[in-house]
Amino acid sequence: MFARFSSFILAVASVCALLATGVRAEPLAGSELKDFVNGKRVYLATPFGGEFPLNYKRSGTVTGDGTAFGLGKFLAPKETGRWWVKGSNLCQQWPSWYEGKPTCFTITKTGERSLDWVRQDGRRGRARIEG
Repeated sequence: MFARFSSFILAVASVCALLATGVRAEPLAGSELKDFVNGKRVYLATPFGGEFPLNYKRSGTVTGDGTAFGLGKFLAPKETGRWWVKGSNLCQQWPSWYEGKPTCFTITKTGERSLDWVRQDGRRGRARIEG
């Protein structure tokens, strides 16, 4: 019960914050989604307070670099995979990250340079975008 109430309060707070700033959350799909990330660098907010950069190149490749987090001790700190848009999902596949399996996300534009993402397994987060 508490978990549902907490989720409800979080959702209401998010809507109020968006209304207060005048920014309209806009789910992206198809060519609009592709245009939003194509040739851009997306900085995923991390629970550690830093950002994890992903560079979405026009060629369809994506490079992720976690060297600033010292991830080399645990996994390949930097990889280049491929990305594509499938309907309302931004998908990517890495050689070893996520065991080489494709992962897809829904992207909601929350500002000119900000977005929320939800991965197919329900994990979610925020990011900023440049480029």
